[in-house]
Amino acid sequence: MLNISGASLLNNKKCNIKIKDGYIHSVTSLDKYDGDAISVPEGVYVSPGWIDLHTHAYPRFEPYCSHPDKIGYKTGVTTVVDAGTCGANNIEHLCEIAKNSKTSVFSFLNIAQNGLEVRNELANLKNISWEKIRDSFQAYPDLLVGLKVRMSKSVVGENGLEPLKIARKYGELLNKPLMVHIGSSPPKLTDILDLVEKGDVITHCFHEKEGNTIFNHEQMIHPSLYQAVRRGIYLDVGHGTSSFSFHIAQQAKAKHLPFHSISTDIYEKNRLHGPVYDMATTLNKFLALGYRLEEVIQKVTEMPATILQKPELGSLAKGTVADLTFFTVEKEQLELEDTYGKKFTTVKRIKPYAVTLGGEYIVCDENEIEASY
Repeated sequence: MLNISGASLLNNKKCNIKIKDGYIHSVTSLDKYDGDAISVPEGVYVSPGWIDLHTHAYPRFEPYCSHPDKIGYKTGVTTVVDAGTCGANNIEHLCEIAKNSKTSVFSFLNIAQNGLEVRNELANLKNISWEKIRDSFQAYPDLLVGLKVRMSKSVVGENGLEPLKIARKYGELLNKPLMVHIGSSPPKLTDILDLVEKGDVITHCFHEKEGNTIFNHEQMIHPSLYQAVRRGIYLDVGHGTSSFSFHIAQQAKAKHLPFHSISTDIYEKNRLHGPVYDMATTLNKFLALGYRLEEVIQKVTEMPATILQKPELGSLAKGTVADLTFFTVEKEQLELEDTYGKKFTTVKRIKPYAVTLGGEYIVCDENEIEASY
């Protein structure tokens, strides 16, 4: 039995957490410190383990490559979701990597069979094979959570909406959701929204690529986006190297657009050189936007767990998976940057302290964290 004492829940009440066989045995109010418990320092919070819904956790394809543990538990993230780095031809290798990682790994399978081996993977529709996609889901049911389709001009070439129509058909056959990358047009966002359904994810929702943002020419949020959210579409940040605009996110907040998950779209280049660095840096940007701590943490725990249809990953309830993240919130002025060179500051900084995974308590790698700053 692993016993951890003294961490604060988001309501600032200190608690005692008991973990047995990798599952939460109990979370109780802290009346006194247990001498046999791991005692966390004053000011440390605990939440369900952070889930990064959009990463590139496969180490082979430059530039979109990294390793699950580099972008995972060492920086406070207990679950990473690879967002289509691999297609059917290379998903077996990602499965092997996932099995040998401390960090939990899931994947949206790229509908192009070679994944991101090339950057315009959907310019040739012959790269899509239903038989290979079907066989992949049969072979790796514990790894694969849906299909990934990148819908921007640089990826689809002259194929327009056709890759998304194919993905829609295959998603329905598999009973799996789509994660849809949006960016430069064509295709237009409004046309993409006509083809997504309840449970699908739109990622890069706060990008600022000309003529295809969530705002129309009158600087109002597209009515069809509100309609999509009402029918059960999820909006994901997918920060990345060129897909997060502070201005767009700020305007969306002012217009009360609900979004659902904060993710990084992290890989080696933007991990080492920015502007992503890690999950905590991305979370800090939403504190800077004025979101409450509780909202920010929900969008990296409960909501992505819901999107993945794995609610046991986003809860502190008895019997749920004991993947936990311990973190501090420090009063510190921190300069941050979006992907368009816009700099802004926050006076609060979330910093990961430790995680629990598989019944093990692991202090986060200070060198990994500090390298981000």
